[in-house]
Amino acid sequence: MDWDNLRYFLELSRAGTLTAAARRLGVDHTTVARRIQALERGIGAQLFLREASGHRLTEAGRRLLPQVEDMEQSFRKLEFSAPASTEEELSGVVRVGVTEAFSTVILAPALATFARQHPRLVIDLLALPRQVNLSRREADIVISLERPARGPVLTTRLCDYSLHLYAAKHYLAQHPPVRSLNDLRELSFIGYVEDLLFSKELQYLDEDHRPERIALRSTSLLAQYQATRAAAGVAVLPAFLAERDALLQRVLPDQVRFVRRFWMSMPTENRPLPRMKAVWDLIRSTVDASRNLLMPD
Repeated sequence: MDWDNLRYFLELSRAGTLTAAARRLGVDHTTVARRIQALERGIGAQLFLREASGHRLTEAGRRLLPQVEDMEQSFRKLEFSAPASTEEELSGVVRVGVTEAFSTVILAPALATFARQHPRLVIDLLALPRQVNLSRREADIVISLERPARGPVLTTRLCDYSLHLYAAKHYLAQHPPVRSLNDLRELSFIGYVEDLLFSKELQYLDEDHRPERIALRSTSLLAQYQATRAAAGVAVLPAFLAERDALLQRVLPDQVRFVRRFWMSMPTENRPLPRMKAVWDLIRSTVDASRNLLMPD
């Protein structure tokens, strides 16, 4: 039995669609389909049901899955114990899942430089306005707003960061001075689509300070930031994103401040892999060097 075909089976079972599995494997989706068909012919059983939403494991596929996962574990143990040169240690793919603004502003420059220094290393940066699922192997390293609750996962507190109310200076100049929380009632707000929040940590304004007027809502923090710059209203934004923008200023800086925390996690089985450890350590050092931006005075 061809291990490569089993590897394609494993990725499709996790990704759910040919396109997503192909992206993770770095091939065309037709290659994934061809490999799965070859595996099914070799086994003599259908492993996936083809549905409009993607591919779902059949009973035969569900029976095969734990056996292939055991094979993967055994292969990784061999990979951990195999001697490697310095160049070989930093080869392969590391997929990092993190919220879009933090990845764009804080991590992307450092990760890009690191990848350039190690040409055999590929870093996939999943900069998404949602939680990346570690248990479904959507990423090797995940930076999240909430600490993972269970599973064989290595987790560390990465950093705290502050958020404040921001508005465009031009927008504030068109309204009466804001000196108290009550004055916020005269302003429009920009925020998240509440029923699509991927974390309770993104709920900032409680019932006592709920905005009366909403100008724009978006699942994307970067979209909220751009709308704030365009003078659409007031928004709660991370200091690392908004503080150095000359178009913006804090609103009620002495009265409104939020603090949130990022956690960094990866499956414990990834820990011995040199490329995983290298990227993990790079993220920590990058964040340590950004403390003043994450938590300004």
